[in-house]
Amino acid sequence: MWMESSRVSSAECPRLSKTIKARVFVTLKPSVFDPQGKTIADALHSLGYTGVGDVRQGKFFELKLAATSSEQARALAAEVADKVLANPVIESYRIEID
Repeated sequence: MWMESSRVSSAECPRLSKTIKARVFVTLKPSVFDPQGKTIADALHSLGYTGVGDVRQGKFFELKLAATSSEQARALAAEVADKVLANPVIESYRIEID
């Protein structure tokens, strides 16, 4: 039976993989208007935080991945972000691996 390696859990192959933490930060692309960020900026300005310029809001995800290397974990996190976590039309993401 063929099985894609990125979908094998650490329980299935305990000696081959380890748990690696990935952080995925998803934000709207710079060309996309961010109404929530604008509202936050306006609220901060009304509270006297005049030093705050533009505000962009986003989403943060922390994933625990079963992988044999940081490179495999990054590839798996990118696949998950592309397919589920981010809308590639209006959002971009960056990944950090521990």
